[in-house]
Amino acid sequence: MYSKKVFYYFQHPVNMGEMKNPSVETQVGNQVCGDVMKMYLKIAKRNHSKEEYIKDIKFQTLGCAAAIATSSITTELVKGKSLRQAKKLTKLDVACQLGGLPKNKLHCSVLAVQALHQAIKIYEKNKN
Repeated sequence: MYSKKVFYYFQHPVNMGEMKNPSVETQVGNQVCGDVMKMYLKIAKRNHSKEEYIKDIKFQTLGCAAAIATSSITTELVKGKSLRQAKKLTKLDVACQLGGLPKNKLHCSVLAVQALHQAIKIYEKNKN
């Protein structure tokens, strides 16, 4: 049912936990399955540049193995990336990086990307 990578990220999640003093935090959920994801981002500017990037990212997820794995790999995929690059991440990118997800678990990759994109959107709105 799940790939080896899904099991790995479920059993050994990276960037999991609460972040103190994040630049932005957000929470998304799925009322049907009950999964809830909270994402924290620390945004910084690169040296000698106006480009902002994700300096640090953490998550807290209450959900199934796929929800935890998609949250974890999403943080790995965008940590250190510019906001412009992070906004391009898709649910298919996340699912592919995990070696695929069962059809009934694709919504987990949607939630992880939704949390990321929502956090960036809130950050960009609030900094102006």
